[in-house]
Amino acid sequence: MAGTLAVGVSLNPRLRQTARVSFPKMPFRLPLRARPRMPLLRVFAFSSNDIKVGSNIEVDGAPWRVQEFLHVKPGKGAAFVRTKMKNYITGNIVEKTFRAGSTIAEADIVKETKQYTYKDGAQYVFMDLSTYEEIRLNEADVGDTTKWLKEGMDCSVLFWNGRVIGFELPVIVNLTVVEVDPGLKGDTAQGGSKPATLDTGAVVNVPLFISVGEKISVDTRTGQYAGRSSSSS
Repeated sequence: MAGTLAVGVSLNPRLRQTARVSFPKMPFRLPLRARPRMPLLRVFAFSSNDIKVGSNIEVDGAPWRVQEFLHVKPGKGAAFVRTKMKNYITGNIVEKTFRAGSTIAEADIVKETKQYTYKDGAQYVFMDLSTYEEIRLNEADVGDTTKWLKEGMDCSVLFWNGRVIGFELPVIVNLTVVEVDPGLKGDTAQGGSKPATLDTGAVVNVPLFISVGEKISVDTRTGQYAGRSSSSS
């Protein structure tokens, strides 16, 4: 858009000069209206055909973990998936059947590494080593896994919709033998095992050659001896 503006300049009543000023041509644009930003919706869902051991699903407003599953195709009728699953919050284990190909909501379980620092009364305190934020779990939340829990141990704290719903121990933990039956000398000729008390108070069966002060590895899933520890910590 171009234009010319005429400006009259009068320095003398008898003289009148007119100056013309030209403006460069500029494109004419309508003002743009900002588009509103639409919120991003995260939808967690998958087919029942994709269920496997370890799948996290949401049923009746609660998070569950699939422990067993079986795809069934009967001679007559529709196929289905039979599952056994555990409630993250209550610990209840139930069996549930899903129609094959049906849509299931996936539970948004977030796992974060936290270090167990100390026990404060009836609460177990975990710390995020990057933010130093503390998270506290009650004895009911920890359950009988306390027998493997030791200060300074890194664990996985589980969150669901921003809520702490539990934690997981490392699969293998290294603990120290503090007591064994003194009547067993460690003779391995005939094999066998003996009970040993660990520094967390847990009691496990160990080979006869294990003695007080040794560090051993224990599988927290089974509570069984997994060998001598190679860790010096």
